[in-house]
Amino acid sequence: MAVIGLGPGAPELMAPAVRAELDQAQDIVGYTTYVRMAGPFRAGQRILDSDNRCEMERARLAFELAAQGRRVVVVSSGDPGIFAMAAAVVEALDQAEDLRWHQVDLAILPGISAAQVAAARAGAPLGHDFCVLSLSDNLKPWSQIERRLALAAQADLVIALYNPSSKARPWQLGQALELLRRHRDPSTPVILGRDVGRPAEQVLATTLGEIRPEQVDMRTVVIIGSSLTRQIPRRDGGAWVYTPRWYPQSSAQTS
Repeated sequence: MAVIGLGPGAPELMAPAVRAELDQAQDIVGYTTYVRMAGPFRAGQRILDSDNRCEMERARLAFELAAQGRRVVVVSSGDPGIFAMAAAVVEALDQAEDLRWHQVDLAILPGISAAQVAAARAGAPLGHDFCVLSLSDNLKPWSQIERRLALAAQADLVIALYNPSSKARPWQLGQALELLRRHRDPSTPVILGRDVGRPAEQVLATTLGEIRPEQVDMRTVVIIGSSLTRQIPRRDGGAWVYTPRWYPQSSAQTS
């Protein structure tokens, strides 16, 4: 049984080991949208897709099938260990009382995550220390998200925000930006990467002072620069954004 990361969606950005695992699988388990991205499939492969909020059910189904001797792949977009199915699969194993599940040969195959693709398109905003946070409060309280945002901002980390906004959660990003503006200069570079690695890809370089919540949806990853992150002109009229791998000597001595 394998938990795989498709990467951002473009076939050329999928790891060869992931494609090989998909080709050899008997059963493909995953969220419907991501399963569709995982094709093409050969005749005879079973597609067992479900809603996005059925993670533990998918994980348990996969173990049950694998315990029966089926070759199973659990699909995630991006990397399966970053806000995706790998944690649910390992948690299901941790909770399992069925000894057969513990005999399953489990592998987790990584993929390129959205923040990595957006960063590569923009330059190197993740060139120094950074953190990755989800703004979704479906599985954790908003107070915890605010606390982590504030601490990350105070630590001067570049921050990649996943799940920044949705129709069901329209207000969180605005509050997050207000919090970050208390700690970061308005000129701080910000990258918005929407559908990165897919045909409708859009990557925009803006600033913390200029970004508006309505520019962002659930398919966007938001990268907030640190105090060191810089923009320089690029030949096509846009900007390269990067974070140097050093701190000024005065800052290093006082930290």
